[in-house]
Amino acid sequence: MRVTMALLGGLGLGAMIGAGAMLALRPAPAAPPRPEVAGFVAPLATTAPAGAEGDAIRLGARLITDTAREAPDHVGTGLACRNCHLDAGAKAGAAPLWAAFVNFPAFRKKNGEINSFQKRVQDCFLYSMNGDPPALGSRELLAIESYAAFMARGLPSGMSPAGRGFPRLDAPALPPDDARGEAVYAAQCSACHGAEGAGQIVDGVQAFPPLWGARSYNWGAGMATIDKAAAFIHANMPQGNEGSLTPQAAWDVAHYIDGKLRPQDPRFRTSAEATRARHHDQPFSRYGTMVGGERLGDLVSTPPAGRATG
Repeated sequence: MRVTMALLGGLGLGAMIGAGAMLALRPAPAAPPRPEVAGFVAPLATTAPAGAEGDAIRLGARLITDTAREAPDHVGTGLACRNCHLDAGAKAGAAPLWAAFVNFPAFRKKNGEINSFQKRVQDCFLYSMNGDPPALGSRELLAIESYAAFMARGLPSGMSPAGRGFPRLDAPALPPDDARGEAVYAAQCSACHGAEGAGQIVDGVQAFPPLWGARSYNWGAGMATIDKAAAFIHANMPQGNEGSLTPQAAWDVAHYIDGKLRPQDPRFRTSAEATRARHHDQPFSRYGTMVGGERLGDLVSTPPAGRATG
């Protein structure tokens, strides 16, 4: 069986284990194959031309690789864009920017609107970076858009090329489990991301990103859903040994990570239960569910959210 997947970012598989568990893991309809683009290689920012256009492209690359340094007023986490968009947004199967760019403008179910590419990047700042997004048309968003457009040169507009997003992942043989996930995390993830998920700072630089806690992505991020996190992990982690985890191990460790405390969903209104009902009512979100005697998303224990745009 296969399930369709979309940094890790609200997860609910633990709450549904029981009668509904296997229904929740029912495979989605098979997606049409994504077209290959013969000979396509995304160009490096270092090959961008001189002048204002090249300067914007190079700034865009720096914003992806060193986000907090280049956009300090817009980042509220210990992450950089490159932590999900690997190889500075160029790596296929790790949400490459070139593959996304040619599919915008597009309707997005998350906000029920037609989104421009810049609007989509704003949401990355809001949710994955738990920050205050740059304004549409800002220097930062224009630079990231310029970089993505530069890398996408040669791709037809409106297609979904092979390598877009994260690869689809086999459904697990067993419902994901925190105990197994904790064991996988200790053996395969903690050396880089820390025993408590806080990442690592080396010589004052965030060398490895936090996966939970106050400086991680918030509950509105894509990586806070188990299916997306599992697919990313299976395809791309541990770095240097990608693909070494079984699908079951990837599901288990994603379930474990996304059952931890993290910043609030910026769409929170009155309670975790109400916010779950409106935004997280799906089996792969644990937001609003009880884990270890605590309700995930409860205001008492949940760090503050980034600020939504007006």
